[in-house]
Amino acid sequence: MSQDNSFFKAVVWTATSIFLLAVVALFVINRAKESRAEIPVLGKLPNFRFVERDGRPFGLSDMKGKLNVADFIFTSCRGPCPVMATKMGELYDLYKTTDKVQLISISVDPECDSLPVLQEYALRQGVNDNRWVFLRGEMDSIKTLSEKGFMLAADDLPGNHSTKFVLVDQKGKIRGYYDGLSDASINILKADIRQLALESEEKE
Repeated sequence: MSQDNSFFKAVVWTATSIFLLAVVALFVINRAKESRAEIPVLGKLPNFRFVERDGRPFGLSDMKGKLNVADFIFTSCRGPCPVMATKMGELYDLYKTTDKVQLISISVDPECDSLPVLQEYALRQGVNDNRWVFLRGEMDSIKTLSEKGFMLAADDLPGNHSTKFVLVDQKGKIRGYYDGLSDASINILKADIRQLALESEEKE
């Protein structure tokens, strides 16, 4: 009888343990889903049309269907731009096995940053494909896109440009701003890219 009792207790204990593990697993899954859903939509980019370093037009339609990280730079910058370029370069290397993540650097000094200058700058960053694009436009259009599209100040270009990296999703919606000079902020950016990529895969 005592053996039957022990067996019964063992069965109950095992069943209880399995139930508790299932509850914990369900809680973790729900928390993960909630966490992914917490990445807010902060705005939506308007249509724009600039020129890439190779001479081809580039606009909002070229961002659709990809996760995009955008920043504003100029090639002769001796302030924050070299650090920002290093951070972008790390992202370029990190996502080298996918074409679903696109990097976009927009020059805020179109007078000096001609297409050949942007081509040379890209080569110096080790860029050998179109996963990282370098754009040139008219100054008025750059200011408008920065202020009214990306919602970043553009009062005194080129010197006083934003150092933010902006995450734009596959639908052209802004999902986050990150300090382009901070390792900790870039790590958050990487985590958000992973979340949005997973979210996209789940919908497919």
